[in-house]
Amino acid sequence: QGLKPLVPTEPPDAISGTSKPAPGLPATESFLSKNKVPDLQKVFQISDGLPIHLKRGYPDRMLYRTTMALTIGGTIYCLVALYIASQPRNQ
Repeated sequence: QGLKPLVPTEPPDAISGTSKPAPGLPATESFLSKNKVPDLQKVFQISDGLPIHLKRGYPDRMLYRTTMALTIGGTIYCLVALYIASQPRNQ
């Protein structure tokens, strides 16, 4: 039986562009949607004193607060773990 080559001896078939939708998607599915960039630019350019990461309202506030809580909680956990690890062990 012997050894088989690791590299195929024939080149793969060429891939060319096509206008057909990907398999599994309905034929009526449109790949183009409305451009949201101008609407988002209007939202982010309003000068209301809010930082950019809180401009989109409630979801941004919740994400920010969750991130801050995890950061503060992780910092406290690390400090407690370092304190416990620095204590001498009684044997």
